[in-house]
Amino acid sequence: MNTFTIDASEGFARAGKLQLNHGILHTPLFMPVGTLATVKALTPQNLRDTGAEIILGNTFHLMLNPGHDLIAQAGGLHEFMSWDRPILTDSGGFQVFSLKKLNSITEEGVVFQSPYNGSQVNLTPEVAMRVQRALNSDIAMIFDECTSYPSSFEETQKSMELSLRWAERSYQAFQGSPNALFGIVQGGMFPELRYKSLEALMRLNFDGFALGGLSVGEPKEMMIKILDAMAPRLPVAKPRYLMGVGKPRDLIRGIDRGIDLFDCVLPSRNARNAYLYTWEGLVRLRNARYRQDFGPLSEKCSCYTCQNFSRAYLHHLDRTGEILGLHLNSLHNIHFYLDLVRECRQAIIESRWRSFADNFLERYND
Repeated sequence: MNTFTIDASEGFARAGKLQLNHGILHTPLFMPVGTLATVKALTPQNLRDTGAEIILGNTFHLMLNPGHDLIAQAGGLHEFMSWDRPILTDSGGFQVFSLKKLNSITEEGVVFQSPYNGSQVNLTPEVAMRVQRALNSDIAMIFDECTSYPSSFEETQKSMELSLRWAERSYQAFQGSPNALFGIVQGGMFPELRYKSLEALMRLNFDGFALGGLSVGEPKEMMIKILDAMAPRLPVAKPRYLMGVGKPRDLIRGIDRGIDLFDCVLPSRNARNAYLYTWEGLVRLRNARYRQDFGPLSEKCSCYTCQNFSRAYLHHLDRTGEILGLHLNSLHNIHFYLDLVRECRQAIIESRWRSFADNFLERYND
């Protein structure tokens, strides 16, 4: 069962529920990224304790390592990684962009050089759908191409039209699956191309729509321009997903423009580099001033890290390269992101979104 309902709204911001085969998502929400069937440094129980409702896995990487056939033998990705809540899988389309030096693109699909062993890998819309069906992810993404920034109008149009042809093939190849399939709107920094992409995708019965091709190096104001252009056009009755975004302020900006789902590697990656998010702003833990700071990382945070350890101790763990530091930092950052979107949802439900969003954007420095 894949159904989406809206509980409350204020402007374009909305709070909803998305029913999937492994549970209900309360939107807006953030998805921790578990590329290789693990959110780095955290156990599934850690994630449940933070309130994570869904995590993201990567089709391309799991296809290569350990292999989707092996995961299917284990009973699917949920059984393989002992995660009983929903999972979304990217299609591998972003790797067309991020590994462009290792691939060649044709009408049929993409030929990669494996980043693991150098072997040739063929990824097509049909293969991407077959892999995601084997993984049994609750939300699968169509296979698409993501343009880099900057790209000309002509280059972007050609890529967008190829993605639309791949969307049709993805849709057909996914028929018969009980899980949800999301279309991905492409078109780079050109609103008119985005409109054409969305119009064509809406002719297919996708369960949700994502905005791809953002946060690829463009100035922040350009991303906001595209979000502003798409907010009144995306179907109201379907969930909306902004892929690969972003910082805390980006989440607020996206929610304000009707986005329901987000994912980003930043909270995990920055945790491993001692950049920690708090309600007071970003803490650069490697700063020498924290060596004798015996207060908690954040007075306002209820996570295990903040309730039990000081900034001085976390600073010490980072300086000495202790693995525990990676764990505690990651636990905190994921907790903060999930706490942030929970607060956003509550503000929308209580009709105080405008003041909440404006106040956050005014005072928060990330």
